[in-house]
Amino acid sequence: MFASIPEALNYLKKHDVAMVDLKICSVIGQWLHVSLPASQVTERLFVEGVGYDGSAGSGYTSVESGDVCALPRPDSGFVDPFWDHPTLSFLCDTVTADTQQLLPSDPRTIAQRAVAYLRQTGIADECWMAPEFEFHVFDRVHVRTEPYHVAIRIEASEVQTDGLAPPIPHKAGYFRVPPTEQLHNLRSDIALTLEKLGVPIRYHHHEVGASGQCEVEVLMQPLLRAADQAMLVKYVIKNVARRHGRLATFMPKPIFGEAGNGMHVHQRLTKEGKPLFFDERRRNYANLSDLALHYIGGLLSHGPALTGLTNPSTNSYKRLVEGYEAPVNLFFSLANRSAAIRVPKYAESPDEKRIEYRPPDFTGNIYTTLAAMLLAGIDGVQQKIDPSARNFGPFDVDIARQPAEFRHKILGVPRSLDDALDALEQGREFLTRGEVFPEAFLRGWIEGKRQNENRLISINPHPYEFVLHLDT
Repeated sequence: MFASIPEALNYLKKHDVAMVDLKICSVIGQWLHVSLPASQVTERLFVEGVGYDGSAGSGYTSVESGDVCALPRPDSGFVDPFWDHPTLSFLCDTVTADTQQLLPSDPRTIAQRAVAYLRQTGIADECWMAPEFEFHVFDRVHVRTEPYHVAIRIEASEVQTDGLAPPIPHKAGYFRVPPTEQLHNLRSDIALTLEKLGVPIRYHHHEVGASGQCEVEVLMQPLLRAADQAMLVKYVIKNVARRHGRLATFMPKPIFGEAGNGMHVHQRLTKEGKPLFFDERRRNYANLSDLALHYIGGLLSHGPALTGLTNPSTNSYKRLVEGYEAPVNLFFSLANRSAAIRVPKYAESPDEKRIEYRPPDFTGNIYTTLAAMLLAGIDGVQQKIDPSARNFGPFDVDIARQPAEFRHKILGVPRSLDDALDALEQGREFLTRGEVFPEAFLRGWIEGKRQNENRLISINPHPYEFVLHLDT
């Protein structure tokens, strides 16, 4: 929003701004915030930041100790639409309290280092990305996890109707129209709010899931901007839903038997403005350049390790199962939605030529997710990995309908969080090149996911276990 610190300060003076809100991204990928009266904001805030306890919520001191500071970035400023008092918000980098150096474990800093490393290699000078935003909107969600009361109750009016409209049938929500679908106005409010905040929207629509599954798509942006924008999009979706008296969730698999929420990520590289994924000689599959094919080879080769960052929840692997167009097999194809990498058939011009990596979901940290995918692609380009030579396709068939001998030759994604973390632990070397991902960050991430999620889920009784074993 602002090109400089003086421009931001001038805006505060000329407009009726009451509060300044600083937003910080935690290690696990959630926004935290601290607010200051606008009257207290001076140039010093943008130079020194605001100190906070890095051990309380953000997760930074799991790998680095000591106080840290939230340093607002003027170009990230936006007028927050959800506060009663006029509020100007800024996204922040996290820096050390004493030297004001970027904290190596700050996810936003990791994303910046990934782009710097790309430029250092000379392969390209810009990586463009665009996540697709799939989410569910429920009327109410009640959760109880007490020792003698374990229950989840989801209220979703599109399937539990009041009799004024027919319910959406199972797995039949795609592109539904009102009155059967009830969320069009909510999604339009989301889209228009985002447009006002400078986020260009491609479209929105109802997704396959009958119980309130929606999708919003945005235009491609440079990697860091795409990650910043993704945090803002999620923030707007959740708060607009709350204003409508509903709850929005990006949980990968909230409803058994219905489609899950993925985060398909469109991506391409450019150098000096020239697109690098288009084969001008039109001799390769889907008019993909050699560089694009090598990038694909890197993504698919590192696919198992990537899931430890891009799908870092136990719930992720309830989505990554056969039968729901879920990308459980690591291959690429033109327009095949069961492939881990889909090459959009409609993106035919050089400037539009891109790939779509489909396994990720929003339980990961968007900054580290995008950075990790870029590093996997870079490794593929540097090693000139031929995806066809490694049996990554292209396969323009329904894999589920192929003989077992054919399917068994295709590498699959891990089927559990524990397997994904094992793959990340064993295959993380490509992430540390250019000092993009600190070893301490990766060790802390893996250990944290094992202890704080995988272990806790494994030792808590699941309601379905009572169906299986209550009469044992």
